[in-house]
Amino acid sequence: MNEPSKPRKSSKRHEAIDISDFVYAATGDRIRRLTMPGGAHWFPAVDVCKKLGYANSRKALDDHVPKEQRDNLETVTGSYSLDIPPGRSWRRDLQLIDLQGLILLVNACTKPACAPFKQWVAEVIETVQRDGSYTLEEAEVQPADPAAPLAYAMPEQVAEAIVRLEERNLQADEQLAIAQHESLTVQKEMLAMQRETLTAQQSTAQAMERIANRFDTLFARLPDPSAVARVAADQAAAAEGADAGVPTTESVLADWRHRLSVTEDVWTVAVVIAPVLVEQGELRQPLASLAARTGLSVRRVNECLRLLRKHACIRSRGGTGDGAPVYVLHHP
Repeated sequence: MNEPSKPRKSSKRHEAIDISDFVYAATGDRIRRLTMPGGAHWFPAVDVCKKLGYANSRKALDDHVPKEQRDNLETVTGSYSLDIPPGRSWRRDLQLIDLQGLILLVNACTKPACAPFKQWVAEVIETVQRDGSYTLEEAEVQPADPAAPLAYAMPEQVAEAIVRLEERNLQADEQLAIAQHESLTVQKEMLAMQRETLTAQQSTAQAMERIANRFDTLFARLPDPSAVARVAADQAAAAEGADAGVPTTESVLADWRHRLSVTEDVWTVAVVIAPVLVEQGELRQPLASLAARTGLSVRRVNECLRLLRKHACIRSRGGTGDGAPVYVLHHP
């Protein structure tokens, strides 16, 4: 690829073999190139050495390329008043080699891919030594424009080298495509496994939640230990009061709890009135006062008191002057 800025003046010239094809056949790759206005080609030495497999580019240049065939980028471009190509890879001190330097490096290379090109170079030298010149054969198809330059057939060895390199590149592309397909398949399989694992984890979490709900239900059905202890304390207090012959709040509530199976609101009223009945001997509180203490309605308090009378927990003993009912403990 021609990198530098366009020269101020350039002369048209024709190359028998396209330089890109020529370099590709020689090195097996597309090498960066600077083409000068006079037609000279320069290549980054590090690119050429890398493509040809030289481990130490400096040593390769010292061993195979004379100083006349190499120079730095700033000197080469400066001689034609050209700007240095943009990009960090085009440094001012970048070492360049001309086409002869590239061919010298190819001839010294031991890579099998260079063999066809080196064979053709040897054939050119032999032909020049024998015949005094080497001429490419004209192509079978020539340009229709009479003013156009002649088209030459590419040497067989060069053409075969290009074909083999292109085949190698195609195979490399196919292998890369296969590797990418296999990688994509593996990724899909891993994604499917991750989805299955996530589904299994969700199922396990749901099962654990169901088990926890079952345990919660079972524990909810078990008697409250504090309630059991309270009943036991009430029964003990009742027994103690019975032994002493004097009723206590605990003994009264224990007796009522033992004999009654009532709703929570009835028991709420019983807990409120029991201490009053034991301590004062009678209950003279208005229904509205009991309703305020229990949080129930006056009507519901009256119904609860009626239920306690029905089960012989309390008995009525008239009423007060302001109309409030009077209740006392029922003694058998």
